[in-house]
Amino acid sequence: MYENTYANIKMYLYLSSSGSDSVTVRSSRAAVVCLALLCVLLLTAVIVLCVHIYTNNTNYTQERDQLLTKINNLTEERDQILTKYINMTNERDGLLIKNDKLGKQKDQFSQERNQLQKILNETGDLELQLNNLLLLKTSFIIQCTVGGNHELTAELLMFTDGWLYSNFSFYFISSLKKSWTESRRYCTERGADLIIINNREKQEFAKRFSNGNEFWIGLTDSDKEGNWKWVDGSTLTSGFWRSGEPNGKSGENCVVSFSSGWRDHPCNNAFRWICEKKTLSNELHIKTTDM
Repeated sequence: MYENTYANIKMYLYLSSSGSDSVTVRSSRAAVVCLALLCVLLLTAVIVLCVHIYTNNTNYTQERDQLLTKINNLTEERDQILTKYINMTNERDGLLIKNDKLGKQKDQFSQERNQLQKILNETGDLELQLNNLLLLKTSFIIQCTVGGNHELTAELLMFTDGWLYSNFSFYFISSLKKSWTESRRYCTERGADLIIINNREKQEFAKRFSNGNEFWIGLTDSDKEGNWKWVDGSTLTSGFWRSGEPNGKSGENCVVSFSSGWRDHPCNNAFRWICEKKTLSNELHIKTTDM
């Protein structure tokens, strides 16, 4: 009986042990399969991660190379700009030096010009004074020569530079044509003025020695229409107007002498002119006559 019971128990234990080993084997197989799958997944993840890292690394390397290239280019541009800046600075300094030299030369030239202008002015004054002295000397020589012979005094003697002498005055008869203002300026620059014709003798003299050409005289009503005045400020009392003259109203304010008489003309027209330069003896003669 005991033997049978023991045998049964042993059989039961054997059967139980066989079932447990079978379960253990199945569990081990499942674990191996799971572990294999996990390894595969892990390997796949590692491969994907490596590929991703390699790709990113390649991109980063390219970007780095591009940045390095840009940095090199910027460095070269910076160096070029610095070189240009240095060159421009040197050029600026050179220009400043030249400007200083030019400024000094300009000042020197201005001083020399002022000195030359002063010399020219002094020369002009001396020339005018010399001309006046020569005219005065000639006037005295003529008067001492003719004495009291008034007919001989009225005769004309040629003077240098185209000037004529008559009755204590010198006259210049132009061959060019200018406006009234320019003609008068020509006379005043030589210590004279446009001729004043205040008597018949002077009118005939001017008409005779102008060879029949029309010429400006020193008469104008530019200041006030109809109020004719001579260049010395005196008012016209009587004239030698052509018939129907003056007739130009405000448009004709200067007077031209023709062989047939005076006519008013626009002052900017161009005509010949006669300059008159009175001598000191003429002034003395006038004062003596007035006394």
